[in-house]
Amino acid sequence: METNPIPVVTVQTSPFDDQRPGTNGLRRKTELFEGKKNYLQNYIQSLLSSIDLRDRQGCTMVVGSDGRYFSRAATEIIVQMAAANGIGRLVIGHNGLLSTPAVSCIIRKIKAIGGIILTASHNPGGPGGDFGVKFNVANGGPSPDTVMEKIAQVSRTLEEYTICPDLHIDLARLGRHDFDLENKFKPFRVEIVDSVEVYLNLLRTIFDFSAIKTLLTGPEQLKIRVDAMNGVMGPYVRRILCDELGAPANAAVNCVPLEDFGGRPPEPSLTYAAPLVDAMKGGDFGFGAALDADGDRYMILGENGFFVNPSDSLAVMAANLSCIPYFRQLGLKGFARSMATSTALDRVAKALKVTLYETPTGWRFFGNLMDSGRCSLCGEESFGTSSDHIREKDGLWSVLVWLSIMAVRKQGVEEIVKDHWAKLGRNYFCRFDYEGVDPRAAFYLMRDLEGVITDKAFLTQKFAVGTNVYSVERADNFEYIDPVDGTVVRNQGLRIVFTDESRLVFRLSGSGGGAGATVRIYAESFERDPERHNRETQVRSTLESILIGTTTLVL
Repeated sequence: METNPIPVVTVQTSPFDDQRPGTNGLRRKTELFEGKKNYLQNYIQSLLSSIDLRDRQGCTMVVGSDGRYFSRAATEIIVQMAAANGIGRLVIGHNGLLSTPAVSCIIRKIKAIGGIILTASHNPGGPGGDFGVKFNVANGGPSPDTVMEKIAQVSRTLEEYTICPDLHIDLARLGRHDFDLENKFKPFRVEIVDSVEVYLNLLRTIFDFSAIKTLLTGPEQLKIRVDAMNGVMGPYVRRILCDELGAPANAAVNCVPLEDFGGRPPEPSLTYAAPLVDAMKGGDFGFGAALDADGDRYMILGENGFFVNPSDSLAVMAANLSCIPYFRQLGLKGFARSMATSTALDRVAKALKVTLYETPTGWRFFGNLMDSGRCSLCGEESFGTSSDHIREKDGLWSVLVWLSIMAVRKQGVEEIVKDHWAKLGRNYFCRFDYEGVDPRAAFYLMRDLEGVITDKAFLTQKFAVGTNVYSVERADNFEYIDPVDGTVVRNQGLRIVFTDESRLVFRLSGSGGGAGATVRIYAESFERDPERHNRETQVRSTLESILIGTTTLVL
């Protein structure tokens, strides 16, 4: 306990007009957060003030980061401002590190009012990279639209913030630290906790660790390689896969968290996890995985570099949840996917007689479904999958699901995926990203395209591509009605659905940290015939030609 009370200071400021959080919180260039006076402080004050004063006084919050540049300095500012704004207790990961799934887990475990996560996900780090502040609410999931709008409203009129500039905390020192503040009846407490322990304890209740350990250490030992991409997941991979489950130390690579993630974007993709892809192509490993900066996204590779499309990964998991003790015990309540994600999951839901929910992009939409007991498994095409054990995407959980399936089925990744295709058909799926688009041009593109596809004449269109003929069955601008509270969310992406169940989807993304808009275009083509399941995705996805033709109609 500090001997002298720490003063609470009120600082005058001016509002910023660009602090409405998006799908993944407020994500901007690091230099803006670090260099623009009061930019971070304004946003943190807006976030804290958006919580009703009666709920805020004396409450508990969780704070963690993915370890990127500026996280330590930002964490100290958050601690100082949380104390000044009446928060009673902060729980922070050791050295400031907590994965996004771990933050969700701890919020739920200790019944915190919410948590602040310093991350820009898979975006680059370092002084020239991106930085982000994300607020998760009491259910452990991302902020709903109502909370984001409240933060934005406060930010537009903010004139002052409160802070305890003399309060300093050693993030490397585990344990409880109490601080006496001026004009406060109770001390302010900071708890520095083991980053992995609470999350690991949850995983132990979900999986058969002994079966996975036998897979990784037994006579038929599966050699694995997991790339933590120098993000927050290094300590988790080492502790859980190596120490707990017996994988050799050299199975885990790039496990030291670095502020710039080693100079590459911490994105688990074939492009940015190329060293892992090359290692897998060598044939020495039977299973490979990469995890992004904050641990909520993942990529799965099989022997010889066999790539598992994230939409396929979600469908394969859904079809094999009986391999996981957690689901054998609790049963299946329902599945959910974002609209842009391929319909491969729908086929599993139909086969298992399980309800399927199609939502807008954004993990917050899954939260209501899970909180109301409607959903067991959910996922998005952007390498994110999870279940109702937390309210966030969970990369390492997904890796353990795959290892559990392999342990039970005694098959390799490629064999499991191809067996799935043989039973239910293959959904060829591609995504094309157009980044840095002029926002006005992107708006008019989407507006004019909507005009084209919603015209009655468009429903009679047929597109001939090679030997294939695609007939339009329906086209619309996706609208979601939440089955729990009836909330209606409109303008979530343009869909063209063909009579053979192939699809084209166009949507604007709100998750980028840079200038300009991002237009994402998705092409999906279904193939039932097993003889046609081994083609290259972009060769099979002849919908690209339609995509070009449809866009040309607009231009």
